[in-house]
Amino acid sequence: MLTFRALGPFQARHDDTVLDLGGQRQMAVLARLLVAGGRAVPVSMLIDELWPGEPPAQALSTIQGYVSRLRRALEPGRAPREEAEVLVSAPPGYALRASSGQVDTWRFESAVKTAGEPAVVWERLDAALALWRGPALAEFSDLSWAVTEAGRLEELRLIAVERRADAGLLLGHSGALVPDLEAHASAHPLREEAWRLLALALYRNGRQGDALGALRRARMLLRDELGLDLGATLQRLESDMLAQAVHLDAPAAAGTGTTGTAGTAGTAAHAAPGDEEEGAGSPPGLRVVVVDDQALVRTGLRVVLDSEPGFRIVGEAENGEQAIAVVRETRPDVVLMDIQMPRLDGLTAARRILADEAPPKVVMMTTFGTDDNLYAALRAGVSGFVLKTSAPEQLITAMRAAQAGDALIDPAVTTRLIAAFAGRTDPAAPPGLAGLGDTELDLLKLVARGLTNRQIAATLAVPERAVSESVVKLLDHLGLFDRAQLVVTAYESGLVSRGDVVR
Repeated sequence: MLTFRALGPFQARHDDTVLDLGGQRQMAVLARLLVAGGRAVPVSMLIDELWPGEPPAQALSTIQGYVSRLRRALEPGRAPREEAEVLVSAPPGYALRASSGQVDTWRFESAVKTAGEPAVVWERLDAALALWRGPALAEFSDLSWAVTEAGRLEELRLIAVERRADAGLLLGHSGALVPDLEAHASAHPLREEAWRLLALALYRNGRQGDALGALRRARMLLRDELGLDLGATLQRLESDMLAQAVHLDAPAAAGTGTTGTAGTAGTAAHAAPGDEEEGAGSPPGLRVVVVDDQALVRTGLRVVLDSEPGFRIVGEAENGEQAIAVVRETRPDVVLMDIQMPRLDGLTAARRILADEAPPKVVMMTTFGTDDNLYAALRAGVSGFVLKTSAPEQLITAMRAAQAGDALIDPAVTTRLIAAFAGRTDPAAPPGLAGLGDTELDLLKLVARGLTNRQIAATLAVPERAVSESVVKLLDHLGLFDRAQLVVTAYESGLVSRGDVVR
């Protein structure tokens, strides 16, 4: 059987025999067709991507020679005039015709998207990770398309490691997982999901002190590297561990549902607030519109969301004008939008989207941008921000939190902005707090400190549902529609100050 391997040294094999694919550029032609996933790649694109900048004068005939020799290597028994079946002509270029079982990257990507019972996920991802023999496409690191694809595959590998561990925790393998998760978190210290899984594995292995120590290490690393505090998921896990919450003691019953990456309902410790009581988990089938002027960013986001059960991209746009039209046509639950785009920027587009009847939640993506723009977005009613440098699990958590309306996204960023700009007068500012009683003011303070509905309920010793209803009433009273706006109001009115924020 003919197979192709790219998760390590690039190879084509026939059964146990490694085929001679020729020199580096000739192999690169085959690798580029493999990356295309069966789609045709125009000859002009092959030339531009194999010789960036200045292709040789005889580039076309060189490519044709490469293809001819590769065909002989891949199908040695093919008659001279017989049509090729593997590396085929597909005007205006060529394509690789292979089944998913013949290409290790295709098999791997399919396995990463596995949904089902924990035992199934564990088994498939264990086999998928065994396909890796080293860095993907390393031989072609001087070619931009190979670097991009290698980065995408590496991100999928990390997701697979974490999804496998998540399934393992549900199956009760916490002790065996600790060493691997220690290594994973050390190698990728900015991935909050790595720290969540490690802390949970330690806790379930009877090592509560070590679990809390892991979260402290994560907090220190995030602050030193990015100036950020732990995300909402890790803060909630830390609080639950300190309270020795019952739901952390044992894995959920294996075989009761699907597992996923960070932000799914696979493990109670990182489920959205309210999952344990209501059993519904985070909103199923979350409909998402992605807006960014860079095609590579949109592609990367699609890969992340396609690999996460419960998400469905219903539209994409590359500028603010397109975003408004796509949102009105598709009626998504969440819009993930870049703040800086051509033609119409993300802030203006967000204002128009949020002005519509029954608008979706809007999460702004930023590489920080200007504080003025981000703060204006908060005032406009966006649900918060996610950094473009965030790990995929943080993105998933942010979108679920936005849909749930329960917690600010990237609270360290949001808090910094609010603290920096609070007190500025603005004729469009929300109404004052006149007319609110002590109970409502206490609730507003707790919301502004970044507490979730569950944490507020525990603080006030009231049912979580009652807190949720009270937050809705508070929004209605102040003429607002998003929790982030409540925080802005609390700061601008002087009800809370920067020092009141939970860290």
